[in-house]
Amino acid sequence: MDIPIDLKHLHTLLTLRKTGSLTRAAVALQLTQSALSHQIKQLEDHYGVTLFVRKSSPVQFTQAGERLLQLAESVLAALVDADRELYQFASGKQGILRVTLECHTCYSWLLPVMDAFRNKWQEVEIDILPGFQADPLGLLLQNRADVAIVDETEPTECVSFSPLFKYEMVAVLPNNHPLTHKPWLEAEDFRDEVLITYAVPEERIDLCRKVLKPAGVPFRRKTTELTMGIVQQVASQRGIAALPVWAVAEYLDKKYVTAKSITRQKLMSEIWLASLTDTKEKDYVRDFTHFIKQRCLRMLPDIEIS
Repeated sequence: MDIPIDLKHLHTLLTLRKTGSLTRAAVALQLTQSALSHQIKQLEDHYGVTLFVRKSSPVQFTQAGERLLQLAESVLAALVDADRELYQFASGKQGILRVTLECHTCYSWLLPVMDAFRNKWQEVEIDILPGFQADPLGLLLQNRADVAIVDETEPTECVSFSPLFKYEMVAVLPNNHPLTHKPWLEAEDFRDEVLITYAVPEERIDLCRKVLKPAGVPFRRKTTELTMGIVQQVASQRGIAALPVWAVAEYLDKKYVTAKSITRQKLMSEIWLASLTDTKEKDYVRDFTHFIKQRCLRMLPDIEIS
């Protein structure tokens, strides 16, 4: 099949978006403006579309142009990854394990796991993608990550989920809060309280999804990025929170805050390792799963290995 799109077109469109004009894009690409215009016109004529609005400043892309920009970002990112991996193979590396996280509280135990993994698999490069990822499964499907640490499963033919461990989510309260006198908290106890959470959608918060919304209990919400920030706000009586028991253990030991179970049955959550089905079969990915379970069992209080 003859497809007229090639890498030069993708580079050109990305450069045009970055520079904002044909003149500046031509300079950046070391082309004449007429040669650059001709290159783009070839694509437009072939498909019968317009890729951007002429004489707009900065340049405004049409729907067709935006679609090619999406393609350019995906293809060129994949080429960068392949280029890096090929150099790794040439230097003796036998693979790469790119890890992405959906779980804010996982960093604390993941670094020791990575150290143990590196000791055994020195020929495999392991790398954590920076920041919290809102769509880790999308990164797997785009080949931008190899495994994802997630807190819920989304059944799909392409992605496999390996259970890692279960843990209790506890309510975190100021030490002098009236609710600290209760043996556990029910949904109604959260009514009219300010709930301090990570900056994620409500449907991603177990307390909201599993307890408060089914009971029809309204709540107010404040967000922050760090576990320490949540604990600090709770300790200063700005609200209450729900966090993994292992994530707040050190703050409980120091008596900064108080923890209570949520419901008599306890609110339990689970951590999973997601990977593409063929990636899961690699020996070092299976070992990575094993290292997580064994290290976390020793490091984290009150977890249950799945």
